Amino acid sequence: MPASRQIYARSRAELKRNTARLLRANPTEAERKLWHCLRNKGLMGLRFRRQQPIGPYVADFYCSIARLIIEVDGGHHADPGTAIRDRERTKWLQRRGYAVLRFWNSDLSDSDYVVSAIVHATSRAQEVTPPRNAFGISTLPQGEGRSLQDSP
Repeated sequence: MPASRQIYARSRAELKRNTARLLRANPTEAERKLWHCLRNKGLMGLRFRRQQPIGPYVADFYCSIARLIIEVDGGHHADPGTAIRDRERTKWLQRRGYAVLRFWNSDLSDSDYVVSAIVHATSRAQEVTPPRNAFGISTLPQGEGRSLQDSP
């Protein structure tokens, strides 16, 4: 990769990290409420991250074990242009194996519904995705849900 492209890639990554930090420091009320449920492995012992850069995007909440992204959308997401960009973003993420859940800010008033939907999505994702160690190798015993692609 030419040096100019490396500098550009590094500056884009730094910009995304800074954007994520800014978003973490200034959450919406709905994001604050959902984070209260998710933080400190509060939901099924799963670790969620806030404002996680993924590709060209910053996900509101991300669980790496379940490859689950949760987006909390305010009223401006109802705008037709924003809705189209949201659909493109969701498709981009899904093509890369992420599950995406979207909630409106108003959905957070019924936290039982939101938590139930997240539990269901993480359960489904964990059934599909075998657990992996830090090296990306499946931790299931030989012959238990492993495919040839999972073999070391």
